[in-house]
Amino acid sequence: MPQMHITPDNRLKKLIVIGDRLLIKPTKPDERTDSGLYLPPGVHEKEKVQQGYVIKAGPGYAIPMPVEDEPWKTDEEKVKYVPLQAKEGDLAIFLVNAATEVMYENEKYFIVPQGAVLMLEREEDL
Repeated sequence: MPQMHITPDNRLKKLIVIGDRLLIKPTKPDERTDSGLYLPPGVHEKEKVQQGYVIKAGPGYAIPMPVEDEPWKTDEEKVKYVPLQAKEGDLAIFLVNAATEVMYENEKYFIVPQGAVLMLEREEDL
C-alpha cells in the first residue's frame, strides 16, 4: 500500500462523518459573518451555543430497506439516506452540550448531530 502524505489540502479527506453528524470548525467568539451574524458575548459566557463552519457532513438519516424475498433480484444492498439540511461551508449555530469536542492535527472541531443545530447561514444567491 503506498504511503500517503498528509497535506493541508487532503488532511481532512481521511475523516468520514457518520450518519446525521457534522464536523464543525468553531469560529472565534467575536467573529462576525459578512451578513452581520454573530453571537453576542453573553451567549458565549453561558456557553450554551457555539457557531462554526460545517467542514464535513454525514450522508444523512438511513432509511430502512424493505425486506424482499425475490430470488431473481441481485444481493446488492443499497443503503438510502434522507440527506441533511446542513451542507459543507454553512455557518451553523449549535447547542454545545449536544456536541463532542475533538482535536485533530492540533485544531479544535466539534462533532455535532444535526438535531443540535439551531440555525444555518448559507452563502449562496437565493
